[in-house]
Amino acid sequence: MPTHTMRSLIQTNAFIDGHWIPTDDRFPVTNPANGDTLADVANGDAALAERAVEAAHKALPLWRAKTAKQRADLLRRWYQSMMDNKQALGELMSAEQGKPIAEAIGEVEYGASFVDWFAGEAERNYGDILPVSSADKRSWIIKQPVGVCAAITPWNFPNAMITRKVAPALAAGCTIVVKPPQLTPLSALALAQLASEVGIPDGVINFVPTTHSREVGEVFKQHPRVRKFTFTGSTAVGKKLMEQCAGTMKKVSLELGGNAPFIVFDDADIDVAVKELIACKFRNAGQTCISANRVLVQESIHDAFIEKLESALNGIKVAPGDAEDVDYGPLIDADAISKVTELIEDATAAGAQIKTGGRVLSELGELFYSPTLVTKVKHTMRIAQEEIFGPVIAVQTFTDEAQGVQLANDTPFGLAGYFCAQDYARIQRVSEQLECGMLGINTGSISHAYNAFGGVKESGIGREGSRYGLAEYQETKNITLGGLA
Repeated sequence: MPTHTMRSLIQTNAFIDGHWIPTDDRFPVTNPANGDTLADVANGDAALAERAVEAAHKALPLWRAKTAKQRADLLRRWYQSMMDNKQALGELMSAEQGKPIAEAIGEVEYGASFVDWFAGEAERNYGDILPVSSADKRSWIIKQPVGVCAAITPWNFPNAMITRKVAPALAAGCTIVVKPPQLTPLSALALAQLASEVGIPDGVINFVPTTHSREVGEVFKQHPRVRKFTFTGSTAVGKKLMEQCAGTMKKVSLELGGNAPFIVFDDADIDVAVKELIACKFRNAGQTCISANRVLVQESIHDAFIEKLESALNGIKVAPGDAEDVDYGPLIDADAISKVTELIEDATAAGAQIKTGGRVLSELGELFYSPTLVTKVKHTMRIAQEEIFGPVIAVQTFTDEAQGVQLANDTPFGLAGYFCAQDYARIQRVSEQLECGMLGINTGSISHAYNAFGGVKESGIGREGSRYGLAEYQETKNITLGGLA
């Protein structure tokens, strides 16, 4: 398998039925660190999306008919190609998305792990033998691919958000069409190139880059050949998409917005809590759906916790992604800066206090924001009600365990949650009481290909990763055989 440089992985056209499809209409992809244009990319429309769906439909019978081992072997070859080219893929991701190259390479490894995991799951696609209902009958369950799938993925993890959807779809025997994010399509198209090189058949994976999200999305949601729709993004958009998929009764999985609590109880190891909070909060400059959004600290340890946290924040390095030993780079665009600024201004106007940071690092560029600590936050402030999606820690206090849990659960969202404690009985109680799909206890790192990624309440439906992720791309068929007496 070839080893690529970053430049040799830059593809700028749509990928449909194994071919690179140009369009007259193009859109620029820029580097958020300096505003330079990296490439002008094909701007797909509804007609191109239709073409991609038809290509996936044409490829479905042969792909579905392959044995589990044949599909697994191709997925493992794709995985190995990603790992062989992780440096080039990481440099490309850093250039278009802004995260440090080391972190981007880590995402490539993380994204590839889903391909490897689901290669194995393809070979563990078990059914069930059911109890006998009468002497002359036998019944059993088989799992079959749902069919053509359509996916819309976000910009914050331009590699892993794709592999988490594409890998289980292919493992199950489905074909797929992907609309990669407008801000970061180059990583997606590089994955298509590698998939083609390792022999994944034409039409099994198709990519339609576009700025016409609504137009292309309409095709995905309404096309009768699309039997499964998956989306990662905001709750407001996810609700509309789910409603629009009802017309053809598509199978739907949605990973939506979060408002993750990070609770520090009075029996916590404060050093561990600070370390894990920083790792959780500043990954990808805070632009992560499972990032700690509300930091809830028990009053009796508040001052000691803030002192250690503020000291740790002073050691964080912000710089362009290709700099040495950088912790995080720029935010993705001007809208991201505006949102962070508005949330902090709203909070301070209502009595919150900026302990450190709270400004654009204009000496680096327009999209770099300082690591920020805000205290005296109230539950009613916007900064505690909305996803910050930036490098800002907003700290609230609580009096006792019951209030901490109540504040943590007082949100319509339930994607991720975290808490730090040492008492085993408390760990048992709180882990059962918190309303979230994923929970980290004394750790800020909870996402892995082996784990079931997804939320409760308004944070979505369905799971990605783990054995549960394969089921999202399968139908369950009950078969009964009679006349055996």
